[in-house]
Amino acid sequence: MFVTFLDVVIGGLIMGGIYALIAVGLSLQYGVGRVLNVSHGEFIMLGAFITYTLYTFLNISPLITLVICGPFLFVIAYFIHRTLFQRLRDISESLDIFEGNSLLASFGLLFIIQNIALLIWKANIRGYSYLTNTFSILGAIFPVNRLLALVFAIAISLAFYIFLMRTRTGKAIRAAAEDASVASLVGVNIHRVLALCFGLGALMAGFAGPLISMIYEIHPTMGMEYTIIAIIVIVLGGLGSITGSLIGGFVLGIIGSVVTYLDPGLSLVAYYVIFTVLLLVRPKGILGK
Repeated sequence: MFVTFLDVVIGGLIMGGIYALIAVGLSLQYGVGRVLNVSHGEFIMLGAFITYTLYTFLNISPLITLVICGPFLFVIAYFIHRTLFQRLRDISESLDIFEGNSLLASFGLLFIIQNIALLIWKANIRGYSYLTNTFSILGAIFPVNRLLALVFAIAISLAFYIFLMRTRTGKAIRAAAEDASVASLVGVNIHRVLALCFGLGALMAGFAGPLISMIYEIHPTMGMEYTIIAIIVIVLGGLGSITGSLIGGFVLGIIGSVVTYLDPGLSLVAYYVIFTVLLLVRPKGILGK
């Protein structure tokens, strides 16, 4: 019984760590920049496939590809925001209109990125073996790659939290999240900060993609599932709350692990039920205001 309990808990933490990374990225893009980026999962998919390609053809460790995929996707996303979403924000008559326009634009990005991936990697399901040897924790057996994914997800999340809390740029991001117009009055370059938030969201996706590819099979249409999970997590944690997204990711991971243990086919159903109940009972989430 104890071994089963440990297996479910650690399995949930592994899932939760990845969910937290994914959700923090989307929380920055929407909670700060007001861009509900439904193509967020496609950046995760790109990170996973870049890792797959580098590992299978060049034998570059997936852990090393973290420092390749993350910065690469950050640069692409930063450029996209500067050229597309900043222009949409400038020409929109109100923030509500901008949110609608940016949502439509991100749908366009979703299909563009997805079709580029289909052209390059085709529609086949891909996967590879990496550190599949097992490690025992108090009698429970776990593949080493899953434990490494958990360690790196936690380490990246903590580093990012410290960056937001302790650095000048992090303070500017938090100020923009509270009130962008007031932040601009005290010297914050709003366009730069919003583009940075969009880029950082892709950076988190670029970190999550390699970790996902280490433990799950991947395919070019996998992105939407992770986008939905990210949306559920940020609603659970509280819109605009980075800490809430981190907590929400681990909570959803534990719930998903328990449901998967009971019936693997019901995990996504459970997520949708949680999402619906939250909207009805506590729409502000765990740490939302």
